[in-house]
Amino acid sequence: MAEWTTISALATAGGTLVLAGATFSSVRSANRAARTAERTLLAGLRPLLVPSRLEDPIQKVYFYTKHLTVSGGGAAVEIIDDTAIYMAISVRNAGTGIGLLHGWSFHPGRYRDDPVAPADFIRLTRDIYVPAGDVGYWQGTFRDPAAAAYAEAREAIAAGTEVTIDILYGDLEGGQRVITRFVLMARGDGSWGAVVSRYWNVDAADPR
Repeated sequence: MAEWTTISALATAGGTLVLAGATFSSVRSANRAARTAERTLLAGLRPLLVPSRLEDPIQKVYFYTKHLTVSGGGAAVEIIDDTAIYMAISVRNAGTGIGLLHGWSFHPGRYRDDPVAPADFIRLTRDIYVPAGDVGYWQGTFRDPAAAAYAEAREAIAAGTEVTIDILYGDLEGGQRVITRFVLMARGDGSWGAVVSRYWNVDAADPR
């Protein structure tokens, strides 16, 4: 009797172990499938800002008291006496999700260091959305002539030197934040061109 009892107990334990192994494998497979589905969903929401094309339409970018006209592949800047500096960039969303612009930072010259922390970006005063696969714009303003940033921007723009603008944006849900670095270059005829030099993932691992 003892031997059959032992055999029965071992058989039960073996069956339980097999069932546990099958359950563990099933859970791991389900988790992998869930992660794959999540990545697929996020990829469908992910925006990516690039310079617009030269053939893209001219856009009028409105501020409170004026507007700038910005052409495809370009940017526009204007200094109004000692009261304000207006800036705009024509952009295209090469991603598959709507892009929601959060903020920006300005650097005179071709800035090569890492961007400032997201909390230190200048927050946009209104939400700007860029549709997936379509053109849109970024806009920014300096309005305090007494600020050091105003003086730096005014000097660089007036001299026609390169300036760097980092734009912080994310998907429609406010996640998947990315920083795109635009460099603006004076063309010599009063207009400005825009190119991208770097991208940073804020909420995900950097692919580099």
